[in-house]
Amino acid sequence: MSKEIPAEELPEEGDMSFLEHLEVLRWHLVRSVASIFVFATAAFIAKSFIFDTVLLGPKSGDFWTYRMLCKLSDKFGLSDLLCITDIPFELINISMAGQFTTHIVVSIIAGFVVAFPYIIFEVWRFIKPGLHKTERKYANGMVFYTSFLFITGVLFGYYIIAPLSVNFLGGYHVSDLVTNQIDLNSYFSTVSTLVLATGLVFELPMFMYFLTKIGVVTPQSLRQYRRHAVVGILVMAAIITPPDVSSQVLVFFPLMLLYEVSIGVSALVLRNQEKANADI
Repeated sequence: MSKEIPAEELPEEGDMSFLEHLEVLRWHLVRSVASIFVFATAAFIAKSFIFDTVLLGPKSGDFWTYRMLCKLSDKFGLSDLLCITDIPFELINISMAGQFTTHIVVSIIAGFVVAFPYIIFEVWRFIKPGLHKTERKYANGMVFYTSFLFITGVLFGYYIIAPLSVNFLGGYHVSDLVTNQIDLNSYFSTVSTLVLATGLVFELPMFMYFLTKIGVVTPQSLRQYRRHAVVGILVMAAIITPPDVSSQVLVFFPLMLLYEVSIGVSALVLRNQEKANADI
């Protein structure tokens, strides 16, 4: 069995062979997977908290989002128009191993979410030696900003998109003669997909950062195609939210704000590149 090569014994980046690069990458991947496994194990053990408190939270009428909507309704004199006190559906399991399989899958997803900042840290450690000194200086905040955007997106998805989707889809009826009995796996896959998708979508500024670095986009092109971006964001909002206008608007504005932030990030990258070239 091979063992990890200490950092001080590794050759300089420019002197490393392809196989040595693969060896370094392998250990970064091993540590990343190990971190997911550790947090997934912790989530598996904390079954009651993960399921009853976190994932089943949006199904409860006492969920934070529903209480805030009720307070807003009262503040603006809308009576109980925005109040959600009952989610009229029940969860069922129709597979022999359904609950156990769901427990494992949810634990792995929770492990990935919690371990995400460390995974990004490992990615940074891998690419850092290949950067110039000036590039390292301007990219030092990559781990923090990438993790911050992901966590913000996850929280937005959990507290805004997931409860609105659960309330709309779980309470929708084509007839009073039809009762909603939602399969356990369907509920958890919907909630986890929405939350993860929102977390990844919130990485838009970092995505634009790297596209600008490799010359694919510029601030000018992002401004030029702003109208196209509006249409694209509206379509994306329609995909990741239930089919009602209020939910789509709630998602559209944060995503549009992220697009504007991406333009600023792209402009900053170009200014830093010009400054670095001037210093050479």
